Amino acid sequence: MTNAASLAAEILKHHRESIDRLDAILVYTLAERFKHTQAVGKLKAEHDLPPSDPSREARQIERLEWLSKEADLDPEFAKKFLTFIISEVIRHHEKLQK
Repeated sequence: MTNAASLAAEILKHHRESIDRLDAILVYTLAERFKHTQAVGKLKAEHDLPPSDPSREARQIERLEWLSKEADLDPEFAKKFLTFIISEVIRHHEKLQK
């Protein structure tokens, strides 16, 4: 392997290690988020509140779009990601109401 290829391999290794750490952070962060949304779902079920809150969801999407622009992340990707998470949360809340 040439010096340039060895250097590239070392840089690649460091990037992948960082990506692996960030993936772990994402998983633990999502787990923590869903613990809280499960608690919200139980509270809503106990008090016969609707499983979704469209106005809050719209505010959250707007907030995430702003944050994604600040973070230099594609706002459309961020919106799709949060929309997916919200749909999962609502699905969990609906299950708790049954």
